[in-house]
Amino acid sequence: MKKIICTVFLFSSVFFFSQKNQNYIQVSYSSICCGTPSTQPLIDYVKQFEKKNKLKPLEILRQSGLGREGEFNLYIGIDKLSKKKKTTFLKGLQSALFSQNEKRKKDRDGHVNLDSSETIHGSDLKDIKNLTIYKK
Repeated sequence: MKKIICTVFLFSSVFFFSQKNQNYIQVSYSSICCGTPSTQPLIDYVKQFEKKNKLKPLEILRQSGLGREGEFNLYIGIDKLSKKKKTTFLKGLQSALFSQNEKRKKDRDGHVNLDSSETIHGSDLKDIKNLTIYKK
């Protein structure tokens, strides 16, 4: 009887402790004529934030196939962050992306857009096709 209970607990704990991000922020990469901007400034900021705050890697999902020139969205899971860390993360991310948009060549490089006031829920992502885990 004890073995059965332990086995059931072991298998149910896998589902309980699995990554369950329910809230994401959306970062959109658009193009003007020559492809989308690099994701490197965003990834550098996320890695630096994780290291500084001693966090496990944040979940990042990629939705591709949004246009002819490779437009895509990134969804960053923010459930691991406390309210204070979330606001700090969003302010720093906005700053990094604003800097990237300012440095771009206005006539050929695309935009990076972030609406920090909008939170995407996990249930909304279930219906999206072309959604994969982003490899850093």
